[in-house]
Amino acid sequence: MCTSRVSSILARPTPGGIGDNERMTDAVRQRYARFARDETPGRSIRYTEWAQGVAADAEMCAVLARLDEQHRQPPLVFAVARMLGAPVAGYDRWRSFVLEHADAVVAECAQRSVQTNEPLRLSALLPALGAVDGPIALLEIGAAAGLCLYPDRYSYRLVGPDGELRRALDPRGGPSPVVLTSRVCGPLPPLRMPEVVWRAGIDLAPLDARDPDDAAWLSALVWPGETERAARISAALRIAADDPPLLRAGEAADLLHDTAALAPADATLVVTTPGVLVYLPRPRRLALIDGIRALDARWVTIDAPGLHDGWRPPLDPDDGEGFAVALDGRVIARADPLGRWWEWHPDETPRRS
Repeated sequence: MCTSRVSSILARPTPGGIGDNERMTDAVRQRYARFARDETPGRSIRYTEWAQGVAADAEMCAVLARLDEQHRQPPLVFAVARMLGAPVAGYDRWRSFVLEHADAVVAECAQRSVQTNEPLRLSALLPALGAVDGPIALLEIGAAAGLCLYPDRYSYRLVGPDGELRRALDPRGGPSPVVLTSRVCGPLPPLRMPEVVWRAGIDLAPLDARDPDDAAWLSALVWPGETERAARISAALRIAADDPPLLRAGEAADLLHDTAALAPADATLVVTTPGVLVYLPRPRRLALIDGIRALDARWVTIDAPGLHDGWRPPLDPDDGEGFAVALDGRVIARADPLGRWWEWHPDETPRRS
């Protein structure tokens, strides 16, 4: 589909001239090709199709080149399009919708960010959270709707590589409607449910679990085909809506100390950064880590090994599979970024090559 409206959109110049336009369009093509090749297999057939379609579609690449790199990420563009009404159908139908509503899609993407509020990450963080003496005051950076602020309200089912149940943990009141199932390799560490008495989060654009529009946005961020994840997010939203956390809007480094000061004095402050540091430019990322370490607090994170130098001892970016799970910078586990599997490494002594 190529209407006069679309033609006028594609004709709009971007700063820097034709050469820059071509470079940005090629950057879009490469990013979507990489997304289809490396990130969607095994997760979403539909997103694979859409990303492959964009990568081979000069008109679509030109529309998305109007966005900066951060706001044209495939999961963000796809979620925004779905939220605005794009059908979860074949590429041609999706393409027609996006080109017809290009201005709205571009404007909405420019105001949004990927908010992967995945409670399953808490399964990978459980060994770290359980190692902290409670009660705990939990402060999450990049909290979105705060769904990762309820580790004590969810049930955990840890299975082996063969799928057999190895350990089950439930909240004190009994099984939760949110069940976090992860595959665990190797030995199981001592595990216990954390005792959380205070919950707070910081986010550039926090979401309210009680707001239907915010809930719809989180649902749109679930990839097509991830039915279990969609059900998990929906159930976790209900838990957060029944007992909303304190959520503050702004830059984490600016709000960190003032927010931490609100925590109960008789609780252990635990600051978590589950998968959020990758979205910060490196100077802000390192400044935030320094700010966390300046607090009288414990720090729990899950990150790619090469993302920062906050590991103690230093970590070789190419040493080990998966993301690193750390308590106060000390790696205690390796995990899938979303918590689908994890492996405890109590005696890991990372080294730099």
